[in-house]
Amino acid sequence: MEHFSIITTREFINKIGNKSFILMTILLPIILSAIGFLLAFLSSINNDTSKIISVVDKTGYIYEKLDSSNDIKYELIGRSSSLEEARSISESKSDYGLLYIDYFDTPVEIAESIVFITEDSPSFSVIDRIESELEVILTNENYRIEGIDINLINSSRVFINLFQESFDGEETSRIDGLVSLIFGFFLGFLLYFFIFAYGSMIMMSVMEEKTNRIIEIIISSVKPFNLMTGKIIGVSLAGLTQVFIWMVMFFAFSFIFSSIFGISSSYDSGELMLSSNNGDGLSSFALEMISAFMNLPLTNIFIAFILYFIGGYLLYAAIFASIGAAIDNQADAQQFMIPITLLVIIALYVGILTVPEDPNGIVAQIFSYIPFTSPIVMLMRIPNGVPLYEQIISLSILFSSVVFMIWIGAKIYRIGILMYGKKVTYGEIIKWLKY
Repeated sequence: MEHFSIITTREFINKIGNKSFILMTILLPIILSAIGFLLAFLSSINNDTSKIISVVDKTGYIYEKLDSSNDIKYELIGRSSSLEEARSISESKSDYGLLYIDYFDTPVEIAESIVFITEDSPSFSVIDRIESELEVILTNENYRIEGIDINLINSSRVFINLFQESFDGEETSRIDGLVSLIFGFFLGFLLYFFIFAYGSMIMMSVMEEKTNRIIEIIISSVKPFNLMTGKIIGVSLAGLTQVFIWMVMFFAFSFIFSSIFGISSSYDSGELMLSSNNGDGLSSFALEMISAFMNLPLTNIFIAFILYFIGGYLLYAAIFASIGAAIDNQADAQQFMIPITLLVIIALYVGILTVPEDPNGIVAQIFSYIPFTSPIVMLMRIPNGVPLYEQIISLSILFSSVVFMIWIGAKIYRIGILMYGKKVTYGEIIKWLKY
């Protein structure tokens, strides 16, 4: 046990003392936060910039009903201009686009002939908005021609905004589901990144010691099992340290963000109340998003993330350590990395394809119990609400698999670490397990 603790401490200190590790720990949250603020700033600038759309309306009634706003402004440039004349005028004005509406006898024919011309590909939101406005105008005109009372239709409409509530009596909303989905995906992709980032550290460390023949000196006084597990645990502790620092910085940046935008929060009867000073700062939608985020089972998510991070990392780290011990160079690593990569990609695909539709469906549940996929799939599911007993079963299977995989990895490590100059095959590795 003395050697085990020494190896663990050595790996931990080497990793946290590495310059690249320190820079990544400090700079990554700052860079991501800066990018977020930059995108928000650029988005606000983009939204503040009006898009001028020139209009040629030969019908005589559509232009008057188009709704100009701060971001999209319609300007009539003629009612009889040809398409080429209108195109030339719009280009000379450097407008965002040209909306050319020709005259026909029926709204249906008009709708089929409308042309929208831009210099570059227009944004989807702009096209969608223009199409929606024109559809309403031409539909109402069709009603008028058919002698249908538009006011009667509008007054007869019934609008539904479902009040959503869980079986426990807690109020929910569509925003809650959206935030749960986004946050679940974020956790899944974050764990994917950690598995490969820290797993690669293990593999490279083992390969380096093997290539330099340093391992021959080390194992003369340390058991291979203790050496492998010490490396895994040491890097795992370094990873957890990095995650902890990132979380502290995340909450610090969140506090700064709240102060800048004037968001205050308080709990009243178990509900989070969010407000913005003087109506400035964030939009109501953004406030709803933040409120929904705060209503997530954050304690459960935090504990689950730590446990699945440890379990998932240890599981794959044992595999990465085995690969590092069995090979001599990076080229050989590729053939062994492909199956591992596929396992993680399968977990991501299962999460992406099944969790949005049915987080508690049979497929999502099955892959939540498979140890190679459960860390990612379960983390995607938990923000949507997963019974505690399912999490306990999943974690029990995961950590049991970790023990088994470390035992398997130790057998491979014990033999492979002293093998040089020979290309290792899967069949040969299977033979090592019998020794």
